[in-house]
Amino acid sequence: MYNNPKETHCKGRIEVICGSMFSGKTEELLRRLRRAKIARQEVEIFKPAIDVRYSQEEVVSHDRNSIPSTPVEHSSNILLLSSEVEVVGIDEAQFFDNGLAEVCQQLADQGIRVIVAGLDMDFKRVPFGPMPALCAIADDVTKVHAICVRCGSLASYSHRIVEGEKQVMLGEMQEYQPLCRNCYLHEKGR
Repeated sequence: MYNNPKETHCKGRIEVICGSMFSGKTEELLRRLRRAKIARQEVEIFKPAIDVRYSQEEVVSHDRNSIPSTPVEHSSNILLLSSEVEVVGIDEAQFFDNGLAEVCQQLADQGIRVIVAGLDMDFKRVPFGPMPALCAIADDVTKVHAICVRCGSLASYSHRIVEGEKQVMLGEMQEYQPLCRNCYLHEKGR
């Protein structure tokens, strides 16, 4: 039986990659976006303008792998900049406004594959920004884990090792450590 390419073409969908810091979220995002480019799909990548840790205009993993991206101030800008694309990648989704879930829903409804990566919890283990809403509307959620720096178990938590109570504090290994539940609770004196 003959299959019409339009019928078998991937429909819009939302894929969420979440986990703690140092768990490989951005690496997985980059892997999926590179595969889309190999498949000759039109890809556009966005990140929050506040994330300038490694580069102002690239999405960069902690392993220093990178891909060009467009920094945006507000999630609504993604809609304006996503015409003529088949795949949209969004990194550091937790730093976006709560409108990001609706933006992703609109893109997916237009037939665009949306791949979003972000922290699911902050350093206090509180759901972070638009991530809970994104996980709720996603067609697929991949939870990745770091390795606990204390015991070697799978780590789900980003433990802040410097002073500060602000939820948003950009950092790396000097400011955060991945910990498992037991080591996190031990660190908090529980």
